[in-house]
Amino acid sequence: MTNLALKDTVDTAADMTSPDMTPGPVGGPGAWRGPDMAKSDAWIEHLSEAEIAEIDAAIRAHLDNDLSMADIGPDTFHLPTLGPRLKKILDDVVNGRGFVLLRGFPVNRYSVTESAIGYLGLGSYIGGFRPSNAKGHLLGHVRDIGRDIKDPTTRYYQTNRGLEFHTDSVDIVGLLCLKTAKSGGASRIVSSVTLHDVIRERRPDLWQALFNAFPTDRRGEIPPGKKPWFDVPVFNWHAGHLTTMYVGQYIRSAQELFPEARRLTDIEIEAMDYLDALCNDPEFYLSMDFLPGDIQLLHNHQILHSRTDYEDWPELEKRRHLLRLWLAPDNGRPLPKAFETRYGSLTPGDRGGIFTESTKLTFSLSPT
Repeated sequence: MTNLALKDTVDTAADMTSPDMTPGPVGGPGAWRGPDMAKSDAWIEHLSEAEIAEIDAAIRAHLDNDLSMADIGPDTFHLPTLGPRLKKILDDVVNGRGFVLLRGFPVNRYSVTESAIGYLGLGSYIGGFRPSNAKGHLLGHVRDIGRDIKDPTTRYYQTNRGLEFHTDSVDIVGLLCLKTAKSGGASRIVSSVTLHDVIRERRPDLWQALFNAFPTDRRGEIPPGKKPWFDVPVFNWHAGHLTTMYVGQYIRSAQELFPEARRLTDIEIEAMDYLDALCNDPEFYLSMDFLPGDIQLLHNHQILHSRTDYEDWPELEKRRHLLRLWLAPDNGRPLPKAFETRYGSLTPGDRGGIFTESTKLTFSLSPT
């Protein structure tokens, strides 16, 4: 996609059908609304006892053979029944509604190490592992570790603060719930396809502005030779797909921290505010409370996700803890060239993630 500086207003019908912008409403299975999804459980997949037995056996085989986490893959982590089912689930995530909740992973009978091995084994059937932070963690941890959000290198997942609706810099993000908070911490997701279609209909001027490239703070996770921010449109129309990348918190922090980054126009600021307001409208988002053993898989290109504030337990061993995977499936959609500044390679199965000069890929069992 060519990064053009689009005008702030829609003048003609021709502007509405620019080849760099969606020619009309996108619709399709990815254009859902939260209240409708809440009436159905079609997006919840339950593990069967036979599938759990396969996971048990694969974990035992991994430990008995003294394999490392780096050895985990479909060739070593055998799931003869569940494996093909995971591939079908992947198709729903990538080509359908954009998300799924897999329920019943037996974390209560596993150690953290065993849970990590099993989760990585399942994840390997979805896509290749990508680092979710500058330390190179291929197995990430979402936990409050007491970081100060005012520190420009702090990521919100390291605190108990609510997260604004956003996308992650990889095709698919997966979260496995090990422990829940004392209260709060609900997951909320919204279809960026639905939001696009609504904004296009209600406010075409703001819709058009969201195809401009927005400077976005890297939070200190800077690849070699790159600026401390990257520029990418929120909405991208490429190869017949609407692909969204948006982290409003970090677009705003880029304006505060980097005077040399492009200044946002008034209409771009209004467009972000309007997008945020729609994200937080119960008419559009779906809220879910995780149970221990829930695995949420989200397609970042068509889903924005958030989290509410939470209060944690005083006991360290009881505190909210999720394991995170960033995954790049081989059947990922074509991505616009604008994504290279954030994703590096655009090759399906080998793209996305955080890389800096000091990044060393590792599977960490510690949240720090």
